[in-house]
Order: sequence, then structure tokens, then C-alpha cells
Amino acid sequence: MEAHCVLQPWKRYVSVFILFFATMNTLSAVTHYSIPEEMEEGSVVANLAADLGLDVKTLSRRKMRLDIIANKKYLDVNKETGELYIVEKIDREYLCASKTATTCFLKLDATIENPIRIFNIELEIMDINDNAPNFRRDSIHLDISESTPTGERFSLNNAVDSDVGTNSVKTYYLSESEHFNIEVQTGRDGSKFADLILKKTLDREEQAVHNLILTAVDGGVPARSGTANIIVRVLDTNDNAPQFEKDNYNINIMENYPFGSLVVKLNATDIDDGTNSDIVYSFSLYTSEKAQGTFSLNPANGEIRVKEMINYEDFRIYDMEVIATDKGTTSLSGQCKLTILVTDMNDNHPEISIKSFQSPVKEDIAVDTVIAVVSVSDKDSGDNGKVDIHIADQLPFALRESSDNYYELVVSQPLDREKVPEYEITFTVTDRGSPPLSDNETITLELLDVNDNVPQFPQSFYTIPVMENNAPGALLNSLTAFDPDLHENQYLVYFIIEKEIVNTSMSMLFSINPENGNLYALKTFDYEIEKEFLFHIEARDSGVPPLSSNVTVHIIIVDQNDNTPVIVSPWRAHGSMVEEKIPRSTDKGSLVSKVIAIDTDSVQNSRITYQFLQVTDATLFSLDQYNGEIRTMRMFSYRDPRHQRLVVIAKDNGDPALSATVTIKLSTVETAVKAYSDMTEVPLEYDIFSDLNLYLVIGLGSVSFLLLITILVTCVLKCQKPMPSKAAPPSRNSVISDRNSTIADSTLVSNDAYWYSLFLAETRKGKLVVRQPVPKAGSRYIVSSLPRSTGLTETSDSAASTLQYPK
Repeated sequence: MEAHCVLQPWKRYVSVFILFFATMNTLSAVTHYSIPEEMEEGSVVANLAADLGLDVKTLSRRKMRLDIIANKKYLDVNKETGELYIVEKIDREYLCASKTATTCFLKLDATIENPIRIFNIELEIMDINDNAPNFRRDSIHLDISESTPTGERFSLNNAVDSDVGTNSVKTYYLSESEHFNIEVQTGRDGSKFADLILKKTLDREEQAVHNLILTAVDGGVPARSGTANIIVRVLDTNDNAPQFEKDNYNINIMENYPFGSLVVKLNATDIDDGTNSDIVYSFSLYTSEKAQGTFSLNPANGEIRVKEMINYEDFRIYDMEVIATDKGTTSLSGQCKLTILVTDMNDNHPEISIKSFQSPVKEDIAVDTVIAVVSVSDKDSGDNGKVDIHIADQLPFALRESSDNYYELVVSQPLDREKVPEYEITFTVTDRGSPPLSDNETITLELLDVNDNVPQFPQSFYTIPVMENNAPGALLNSLTAFDPDLHENQYLVYFIIEKEIVNTSMSMLFSINPENGNLYALKTFDYEIEKEFLFHIEARDSGVPPLSSNVTVHIIIVDQNDNTPVIVSPWRAHGSMVEEKIPRSTDKGSLVSKVIAIDTDSVQNSRITYQFLQVTDATLFSLDQYNGEIRTMRMFSYRDPRHQRLVVIAKDNGDPALSATVTIKLSTVETAVKAYSDMTEVPLEYDIFSDLNLYLVIGLGSVSFLLLITILVTCVLKCQKPMPSKAAPPSRNSVISDRNSTIADSTLVSNDAYWYSLFLAETRKGKLVVRQPVPKAGSRYIVSSLPRSTGLTETSDSAASTLQYPK
């Protein structure tokens, strides 16, 4: 054994011994010993006599003794040897029950007499690991809700160990668990205790009870341990919603299903416990009133039965959502979708719906543009519900399927509003049932006009006759164009395209109403001056951009019978009386005279006919009504008067006709008068030409014959004194013309084309035969006079020329 002598400060013991041993003169020191507990009886602690410096031999005599503590004598002194030995095992835990003290001392007083001395002995009882940790209860019960969050702590009963120091409880161990672990804590007094920590969420439905073993281990060598069972009961929370056997139910039933018939029995389960697993069935808010009115749902057992008549034509698909709700404090629910398909019979017509329709559209809409979207449907099923759609083949449209049961109506050909302003488009749908059923829907597509048509005149060339002497401002014609477009695209404005004729603008001669195309004359025209006008009229629409077209207008001035015929042959110096002499021996058919009248009018108005207005003897003379030739019908007899009076009227072909008269006084002579025929050429300003016909041949032959006679007569007269004033030999004059013929003694007046004038001009030297063309331009009235003393005797034939009308 180890013994320790501890010297305490003397002042302390002084006070003690003054208090308890006032009569003592000697102080004793405290003798300190340390022994482990539970030493065997008889074990020697130390040699007390030697440690106290006492003589062993005197111990008995001096009656050395130890004080009894707590009625127990743990130690005693062997008086023979002076050894301090164990009388009774010392249990430190019993001796020092308080756990607050870290050390346990057994204090003894050793007393000897002669002299009396008291020795203080302090025996420290050292703890040995003779006690295992011990839990107050073998089982620890914990109720933990499955909704407890991880990291939550739960206090456990700590283990106790009577030992102290390192021999007391050092740590705790927990059996293996995925949901729990422990955390060892140290109290203020140094004791160890453990907290149970939830490291993983509990699930009652997965494991309702967790059995754990908590082991407390002390720090002794060898270590001792004690265990306790931890029984964790997982409390249920309503954390599981009811679940249906299937998420979706598809059920087929026939329409007209009997009332009360079971459609389906739904079954939902809840793995929670108690009221958390009690289930009530109901329709969700997403279930239509129609479905809820048609079918009933038993809230207790989930049976769905027919409640009302099922009509496929009304509804062929009933979509329902059934909710299963538990009765937990915070209730949870699960749902399933139920689709009830009603099997149909072919008793419905297909249907067509116009989803989108664009009308009106512009007529220049591009090909392949979508103008309508339609959908088709049939409440029937199978072939009875398969629908075909079509439109009339002759329409410029086509159907194109865009998606299931949706079709686009597209433009397949260019459209023209002017040809077809609107279309009636009928969609016909037919199902494939037997017999097939059909339906139709008609839409009206209106086309909007675009300015794609130019104004059109009914004619490309207008020939407008205008009677001369017209009133200024008179309406000539209405040159109305047509534009098949609409609105502003067809509003036309008319213009005269300016053109100058002889420094005169067309707008000074004509005007046109810009709104209706009425053409007016602004002046009075004279056919004898102006015969025609050629210009253009433009019609322009009001579209953007504007379109236009023009037409050619040919104004022809129409002649009016406003000129009286003028008799130019036979020539009359004064008045209307002409005196002629004729041999009494003139043969039958001889040309006596020729009446020539001209008319400045044209065509019918200038065609002259001749008639006798008065005649002395109607059997003696004849008058050609077309060429005015007066000829003898027979030879003169002695009974015929010497003087014959002929009144000839020249009448034009106008309406009303105008006329002029001439009186010819013929005197017969017994002897022939010598006459000379002088031939000269009369200059004319008109190109007058026509085709020679039979009359011209006969006339030329007659003239030639008469010319020979004239030459003979002239030769005879040369030998005699000339008498020009009485020279009136018979002459055979012939004028042949397609249009107008003129014969004059000394004057030619002409106004028409394509004619030849053949006439006799009487001069001092004889007769002159002239054939001259009419010029193309110049005055309409040309008078060329031949002086009687020209002396021309030759004959001149000039080539005919043609007068062309302006093109």
C-alpha cells in the first residue's frame, strides 16, 4: 500500500486543536492513505506505527485504537506489528453515495495514551469499475408522428453508473437504423446522456414500429455496459391520398341504356389508418352538369348507375372525374377520370360548320388563298360517322384537308368579278353509312372590284355624219364607253385628244361632256368648205392607277341641198333668153343646143335632170333629161314656124328639189353659116376625170364629124365677109361623165370629181373642143372664160387625173 503524509498549514490545525484540544500541547499531522475499494478483509493498508513514528512495542501498552465510523469498523491496527489492515470490505459507492463528489475519503482518528496523542488518518477510497451502467427502465417507449421532420430530437432516459470518474458512463451506442441516430450530451455535472435524432422521415405505411437498442458503456477497463430497448411507434398522419385501381376508365354503353343499370363500380383504397382511410366518393367540379344529371354516383361504395335517358345524339362521350376523399382531419383525395362512350346507330345526318369565312374578297385574290375553313362532323360512329365533303366541280375553288375533319376552301383559278360578281358555294357532306345520309351548307362569296379593265367603246371607229348648216351646240353623238369595273373604277371622264387642223384646235370645233361622252359641234359647218374631220376621244376611269382607252372619230359633213343649179350653157350675156340660129336643112337627130347646169352640192343634190317647160312644137325637138342635149326629132318643113321657143328647166335631185330655167329662141335660116372651129385648151383648176363610156365615143364621133363640116363652112365663109354675130353653125357637142357634165360657150364651172367636160367654145375663129381634168384642190367654184378673139384652132387632149377623198 501507498501511504502519503500530507502536511497541512499549521494555522488550520491550530484552530482545530484549540477548539477540540485546548488542553493539549502537541499537534498531530494528518496521515493520508489511498486504497482501492473492495479490498479483501485482512489486507494491509500500511504500517501505521512506522508512519506515525511510534514504537511497535508500546502500542499495546499505550492502548492504541481506531475510531468506529458509521457503526462499521472497516479498519483496525495490529498492535503487535503496527499495521493498518482491512477489517471489512469498503464499498466506495456505499460509503460515498453522493455523485457530486469526485473523491471519497474515510477519515479515522488513531488514539494512544500515556501520553495521549490523536493522529488524524485520511484514507482515500479509490473507485474501481465494479458497477455496470444501468437504465432505470429496460424499455423506452416513444410515439413519433410520421410527419415529424428530420433532425427532430427526442430525449432518452440516461443510464446510471455508481462508479465515478472514468468508470462512470462514458458514451452510448444505438443499434443500426436508417431512420435514427443518437447524439451523446454531457451534463453540467459531467454525466452523459443521449438524444435520439430523426435522420430520415418516418412512414407508418412502410414500418409502423421501430425497435432500437441503446447501449451505455462506461470508461472502465475493462468497460462495462448496460442496455435498454427503445420502442418507437410511428403515429399515422393523413399523408396518403386514396388511390383508384386505374387512373382512367373507358366504358362503352349503348344509347337508351336502362334506368338504374350499373355502369361501373369504382374502388379506391387508402393505406392510412383509422378515419384517415375511410373514403367518400363524389364528382369533381370538372364533371359537367349533363354528366351528373345522366349518371348517379353512390358516395359510399363508388357505384355509377344510369340516372336519365342516354341519347347518343345529345352526348356520345361523357367525361367525368370522380374524387375519393378520406375522412382525416386534413382530408386528402385522389381522383380518376371516367369516359363513358355511347355506342351509336346511324340515325344522324352529317353536319358541316363554317369556322371561318372571308367575304367579300378582291377579284385579284391570289390562287391558293384560303377563303374559308369548314369542319365536318357526324354524331354517329364507325362508317356511319365518316364524312366526305365536296363542292361543285365547275367552281373555281377547291377543298383541301388541313387537319382531321377540317377543310380549307382555296381559290383554284383566277377570279373575275366582271364575269361572275359572286359565287354561291354549296358544301355537301355525306356519311358512309348504309343508306348514306347527307347535308349541305351554302355560303355566298362576294367579289370586290379592282381596276383591271380599261374602258371599252362599243366601236373602235366612229363615223358620224353631220348635216351641213347645223346649229352650233347641236348634239352629234353620244360616245359612251363601258367599264365593267365598279364604283370609282368605272367612273369615266372623256377628253378630246387635241389635234390642230389648219391652225384650228379640235376643242374649238367640238366639245365633249366629260361625264357622259356626249359630243357637240361648236360651230356651223359648210360642206362646200369642210367635208370631214378625224380625231380621237379618250375615256379614262377614276381607278388607281387610272386606265384609259381611245376611239377614233370620223366626222363627215353631209351635203344639204342648199345650192340652186346654175345654168352655164348656153352662155347668156344678159337675162335668161338665148338666141340660136339653125339651118332649116338640119337633119333629123342633129344637135341643136346643149343645156349645161352645175350644182355646187354633191351626190344626189348635184345630179341635174333636164325637162322642157315650154316648147313651140313638141314634135320637132327632143331633150335628153341627163345630158341636156336638144336634138331634132325630124327635119324642118315649110309649115314649121321660123322661130321656135324652148324653155328648159334644170332641176337637181335634192329634197326639196331646186331648179333653174333657160329660154332658147331658135331661128331657122335658109343658108348655111360658115363657122370656124378653133380649138384651144382652157386651163382649169380642178382635176376632172371620169371613165369614157359609150356617150363619149358617140360624142367624139359627132364632134369629129361636125368639125369637118365646120372646116368646110369656115372655108366658105373666109371667102365672104365674116359675120361673127350671126355665125351659129350647127355643132354636135358630146359630154360623157359618170358624175357631172358641164358644157358652156365660154365658161366651165365644176365641183365634183371623176368627170370629163367636153364642150364647144364659140369664138371669132370657130369652135373649140376642150377636155380637161379637175384639179385636186382649190376653190369649189372655178370659172374659166375664153375670149372670143383667141383665135385658137387646135384641139388639146389632157390626161384625166383622179380626185382622192381624204383618208
